[in-house]
Amino acid sequence: MAMFVHLTSAANAPRVRRSGVRAGRDGPDGAGGVHCFPVLPSYTLTHQWLRELARSGSRGGIVAVHLRLNDDQPVSVGRYTDRSGEGRAVVPAAEAVRRIAALEDPRGWEVFVPRAIRPGEVHRIRSAPQVAGWRYLPDAHGTRPCTCFGCRVRGGYGARRLRERLPHPLDGPPPPVRVLLARVSAAGDPGDPVVLREVLHWFGMRRRGPIARLARLSAHPDPGVREELVWAVARWSTPGVTELLDGLADDPHPDVREAVEAIREP
Repeated sequence: MAMFVHLTSAANAPRVRRSGVRAGRDGPDGAGGVHCFPVLPSYTLTHQWLRELARSGSRGGIVAVHLRLNDDQPVSVGRYTDRSGEGRAVVPAAEAVRRIAALEDPRGWEVFVPRAIRPGEVHRIRSAPQVAGWRYLPDAHGTRPCTCFGCRVRGGYGARRLRERLPHPLDGPPPPVRVLLARVSAAGDPGDPVVLREVLHWFGMRRRGPIARLARLSAHPDPGVREELVWAVARWSTPGVTELLDGLADDPHPDVREAVEAIREP
């Protein structure tokens, strides 16, 4: 019998004892099943996913559910970055344990059982110290974190302070409104298109903005500025946005009209 560990919220422990582990829908290619990892001689490697899973939130902490599976149970094995079935190998459970144990660095590897775990396959459930394992990705410690829109964790612990300390050149945080308005004034009349497009890019990251101060840009001779204005105010809750977009919907340039149509599509 091959032994694996499945990490889950402590709030799920009574249900796991009673009914086993449910099959989630977050497997390779959206398949249903259960993520787990072989029990290795190294406690840290066995529980390497603990801190990363705890980072996403759990009620009462994380518990380790030990599973006993038949050696011939088909499972898929691979790194967490291989989200498609093509990058993973489908092997018996015993072979999955052998492959991971033979790796020089098994961090980031996982085993996926393509079904639910039955109650009789749950060997035991125990608490696990919440300090083992890596966060974000293996070897993340000591690496400068990226604060781009795709990498940052919105609402994560210390996320706002991190963005302020390491601002991204394209994804912010945006400068204060007074600074942006000063750049608009300094750009002149009608204004340098390059400067105005950059300012509108930053305004587009806000939920509200000075619509009255920017409305004049709807008549700017550069269609790129007018199109950027559409994207900047698209998500604002400021009164007057609807009227501004109504005027830009009849803009003579097709790119501006298409931008208005795109943000108004249901």
